Amino acid sequence: MITKKIGLFLIIILTAFTSFSQEKFTLSGTIKDSKNNETLIGVNIYIPALKIGTTTNEYGFYSLTVPRGEHQIEISYVGYQTVQQTIILNQNTKSNFSISESGQELQEVIITDNKGKINIKSPEMSVNKLSISTIKKMPVVLGEVDVLKSILLLPGVTNAGEGASGFNVRGGGADQNLILLDEATIFNSSHVFGFFSVFNPDAIKDLKLYKGGIPARFGGRASSVLDIYQKDGNSKDFHVNGGIGLISSRLLLEGPIVKDKGSFLIGGRASYAHLFLKFSEENKDNSAYFYDLNTKLSYKLNDSNSLYLSGYFGRDVFNLNKSFTNIYGNSTLNLRWNHLYSDKLFSNLSLIYSDYYYGLDLDYVGFKWDSGIKNYNLKYDFKHYFSDKFKLNYGLNGIYYDFNPGTIKPTGTDSGINPDQLDRKYAFEPSIYLDAENQISKKITLAYGLRYSLFYRLGASTVNYYDNNNPVIFDSDMQIYEKGTPTSTQYFGKNKVIKNYNNFEPRFSVSYQLNDNQSVKASYNRMAQYLQLISNTSSPTPLDVWMPSDTYIKPQIADQIALGYFRNIKEGAYSLEAETFYKTIQNRLDYIDGANLIANNAIEQVILNGKMRAYGLEIMLKKNTGKFNGWISYTLSKSEQQTPGRTPEETGINNGQWYSSAYDKTHNLAVTSAYNLNEKWSFGANFVLQSGQPVTYPNGQYEYLGITVPSYGLRNENRLSAYHHLDISATLTPRKNKDRKWKAEWVFSIYNLYNRSNAASINFRQNSDTGLNEAVRLSIFGIVPAVSYNFKF
Repeated sequence: MITKKIGLFLIIILTAFTSFSQEKFTLSGTIKDSKNNETLIGVNIYIPALKIGTTTNEYGFYSLTVPRGEHQIEISYVGYQTVQQTIILNQNTKSNFSISESGQELQEVIITDNKGKINIKSPEMSVNKLSISTIKKMPVVLGEVDVLKSILLLPGVTNAGEGASGFNVRGGGADQNLILLDEATIFNSSHVFGFFSVFNPDAIKDLKLYKGGIPARFGGRASSVLDIYQKDGNSKDFHVNGGIGLISSRLLLEGPIVKDKGSFLIGGRASYAHLFLKFSEENKDNSAYFYDLNTKLSYKLNDSNSLYLSGYFGRDVFNLNKSFTNIYGNSTLNLRWNHLYSDKLFSNLSLIYSDYYYGLDLDYVGFKWDSGIKNYNLKYDFKHYFSDKFKLNYGLNGIYYDFNPGTIKPTGTDSGINPDQLDRKYAFEPSIYLDAENQISKKITLAYGLRYSLFYRLGASTVNYYDNNNPVIFDSDMQIYEKGTPTSTQYFGKNKVIKNYNNFEPRFSVSYQLNDNQSVKASYNRMAQYLQLISNTSSPTPLDVWMPSDTYIKPQIADQIALGYFRNIKEGAYSLEAETFYKTIQNRLDYIDGANLIANNAIEQVILNGKMRAYGLEIMLKKNTGKFNGWISYTLSKSEQQTPGRTPEETGINNGQWYSSAYDKTHNLAVTSAYNLNEKWSFGANFVLQSGQPVTYPNGQYEYLGITVPSYGLRNENRLSAYHHLDISATLTPRKNKDRKWKAEWVFSIYNLYNRSNAASINFRQNSDTGLNEAVRLSIFGIVPAVSYNFKF
């Protein structure tokens, strides 16, 4: 029935827009970097006389239908020279363009300076894009360029504390972010418990963060989508680039397989700070390091078909005295086929594998722990360019999940003990979507779509049943929650449906252009998240366990509305973005006091379904041109959670009242700047100021059996002190670079210039002298100077 309705809808659209093709022709093609044939994402193709345009998609393809005649086309892209070229259009024409980075020269075209203007006309909002060149100019801790740390400088984005992994968007949890690398899901985005991200900046081509107004092709998370694409590889010449830092180094190789048709890319990183531990007698048996590998093969079969094979593999390894070994990391693989059915219909078929593994070997107690999550994803996307005023995206995908909550194995070969396996869990998540962009008039442009998702929780698994279907019991006399006792169980065989859900997820956004330089935009989106991260910390840790929605764990449903004002100032030299948002989330998990989450085969006995809400104002002022550029972002927001009682007698968490979520940061100010003094020296600086993270402190203490025990008040009614730091960097580019193949630069940086002791956490312990409980503040970083050497040839 749904398929028939979609088919009928497509026929109506085709009929309605056929008239637009009369006396019009289609200009289509790809836009690439002139140096390496790398396709470019989000390039603007604009015809000023007609005031119409489009942008390249995720694979560098564009299509624009315009009237017959002679047209001057303007091609612009941040960090590249803007190109103007005249084209005579009297038939459907394929035209591929190559553009150059700023500072290079092109012939037979008119070149102007490119400005990072806001696209006033597009209905796209709540979206931030960062170029890798911008990210590499930002000073970061230990001199390591970091993709995730860079997005923390954007409005509406915060971290869970210094040295914490993940990021929070508009008051949401880190587990509510969908992180994609070449379309493959990354379940843990950090190395070394949050000090570094898993993304090698040398291998990254494009980064886009959706905070709202999320297109219908994305689903599965409640807060945001971070969409990252790797480079395709240089199909013109062989090149090497890399860097040597204080604690890690990286190397990337790329070059043609068949010149101008096929290319390869392989890049690796590894840390070696642990080697210095060997010089210390007491630490010689300890180690802590990470490594990762990025790969990609690209091949253009002909003008209408291209194949890509990309992969990522990363691991973190911790070893303490050979008695405690911890290994975790991601693996992904994506085989995809780009096919051009016509100059107006582009398709992408992807077969994707993603795996997150966590292993723990405790030799001193004689067991090994393995856990993880795998998924297998088949997706087919279509982009249909009907006319200059109407574009349609549609597609389908299906994801099969394999969850391993934990396998406990004895380490001794003669232990005689069989492995203890927590119930493995399986699920299937199919979906279809339809997304349209429609220019109604010269001033109004709409984007609207619908995603229909289903979720099947599958066996083999044993399901517990409880009285009144309540696995958590509330003791009204003691005013505490307790674990329920199963009254019966049922075993479901392999791939038998245990529980199923389905959701319609509408998306809508509109842009109203006030004039050529300013517009107002509004958006609404609903997102369904069927996977839940079982964790009672505010920051993801490697031991966090992903679980599927089932009989007791319901899917999170997020609804968000946003309203914004956007303006280009002084012909794009400056830009201003201001947005306000309101977001609600149903079925956000909460935990009873004292919840045990590790190796728990009945996790439903310690969780409660609550709800969240977040609202705020975001402002971003950017300077886009000149030797000095950067931005100031400020967010004023509130993020709250509520878990009310299920009956009149039940008090709920925090007496059923709204309380600050662990991700609530009232104020968030970030300033980033870059200054190019000359060809030899450039400088960068970042300043961050955030409200302290909500925490729960003891509000009293009592003595029991000679031990002083703290008693705690309401959840998250206290806060850590304000978080802030200033970072600076200087980049030295030798002038002799100009005349040789080997090009290099030195990057000097200082993290936390004025030595702010930000609190990563506050713990409480009993003072051995006084017997009283005292607060102990943990700060991770003081002043951290660093130097790194980057090269390419």
